[in-house]
Amino acid sequence: MASSSTSADKPITVLVADDHPLMREGIATVINAEQDMVVVAEAADGIEAVRLQEQVTPDVVLMDVQMPEMDGIAACIAIRARKADARIIMLSTFRGDVQVLRSVQAGAIGYLLKSKIRFDLPTAIRTVYQGRKYIPVEVAMELAAHVTDETLSAREVDVLRRVAEGHSNRRVAAQLHVTEQTVKSHMKNLMTKLSARDRTHAVMIAIRRGIIEP
Repeated sequence: MASSSTSADKPITVLVADDHPLMREGIATVINAEQDMVVVAEAADGIEAVRLQEQVTPDVVLMDVQMPEMDGIAACIAIRARKADARIIMLSTFRGDVQVLRSVQAGAIGYLLKSKIRFDLPTAIRTVYQGRKYIPVEVAMELAAHVTDETLSAREVDVLRRVAEGHSNRRVAAQLHVTEQTVKSHMKNLMTKLSARDRTHAVMIAIRRGIIEP
C-alpha cells in the first residue's frame, strides 16, 4: 500500500545498482508493485551508478556492495561527495559487521540483506526516503557484537586474503616481498584478533564478518 508521505502522482524514485540482471529485475518487480515508488534507472556497476545518480537524481539509491569496476562502498562515497544528502541503501548477501560499518562510514543510511528484499525492501525505501536510518535488527546485533573487537590492519587483511586463496606462508611472503616469519607474525596477530583456532577458521570468520570477500 502507498505511504501517506507520498502519492501515486509523485512516487519515490529509485535507482537500482547491481551487477546481476536477474537481481535488478527482481528488485524492480518488488518496487514497481508498490503504488508510491518506481524504478527510474538501473546500473550494472559502481561507475554507472555514480553517473546515473547525477543524471537522474533519484530519491533513493539501492546499491549492491559487491560490484565490478567500482564497488558499492566506493560508489557511495563518490555519490555522497557530490550530493551530501543522497539517500543510499546498501544491499548485501552478508550481514557481517565490517561490511555494515564500512557502508555507514561511506554515508549509507540503510542496509538490507538481499534475502529480505521481497518482504522488507518497500519499508526500507520509505524509511530512508523520510530521512531515517534503516538497519535490520539482526544486522544491528551483529554490529553490536563486535563493536569492541580490535580491527585488522590493512596488511593483515592482505595476508589473510592471500591465505584464503590457498597460498602458503612462504608463497604469501614471496608475493609481499617480506620474510616468511613476518607472514607468520601477521597470521598469529590476526588470529588472536579474530579469536580463530587456525588459518581455516580465521578465513571463515573473515568472510562471515565481511572482512574479505568469498
